[in-house]
Amino acid sequence: MSRKPFIAGNWKMNHNLKDTFAFIAGIDGKLPDPEKIEVAIAAPALYLVPLVHHRGKNTYKVSAENVYFEKSGAFTGEISPEMLAAEGIEYSIIGHSERREYFHETDEDINKKAHALFAAGVTPILCCGETLETFESGKTAEWVTSQIEAGLKDLTAEQVSKLVIAYEPIWAIGTGKTATPEIADETCGVVRSIVEKLYGKEVSEAVRIQYGGSVKPDTIAELMAKPNIDGALVGGASLQPDSFLGLLSF
Repeated sequence: MSRKPFIAGNWKMNHNLKDTFAFIAGIDGKLPDPEKIEVAIAAPALYLVPLVHHRGKNTYKVSAENVYFEKSGAFTGEISPEMLAAEGIEYSIIGHSERREYFHETDEDINKKAHALFAAGVTPILCCGETLETFESGKTAEWVTSQIEAGLKDLTAEQVSKLVIAYEPIWAIGTGKTATPEIADETCGVVRSIVEKLYGKEVSEAVRIQYGGSVKPDTIAELMAKPNIDGALVGGASLQPDSFLGLLSF
């Protein structure tokens, strides 16, 4: 099965509104054919609506960096999947290692978010990944298996075939360290095998798996050449138009 490559930039807590408009202008008319590569920008909540309403003919998709699992109510500071859907936001990242580490999100929280996003018609980008200690102790597969099994709990095969899974080794995020293409592909292969075990080969062949962790324009081609890597979830290199566009030329 041929899976469309998917490159998503994750701005994290960076940029302001002026920067957002400058970024849109900087990539205007320069994105690749959307039939060949899918492109998304994940931005702070404050800039999601401008990214949607000012993209013009740009073919990028827009993603939230996080979401809450309730539809509405007394949850000060949170944003619901229904709010994202109402504004035309197509994706939301869930389970990023920074959310797990700094904000103590659990696998149960992340699974609730996955269900809530699908109910609202927004596609989850479900993150998984291990610490350096886990990697060096040879327990990466065990750790990632636990995260994926918990994150996908009670989702249907149809839902899983549509979502995106991002493998991000925590030791390679913002450190300048990058897992070798072989390590990245091996672990993405583990993720695919978990999906196959849970949902069958057809679903495992359909689900797209991204790699994230200090991905740069000069490393993207080698990563994308690997059979189990369908795209990238990119932090720092997605902040400026030139480097972001460089990620799309592989």
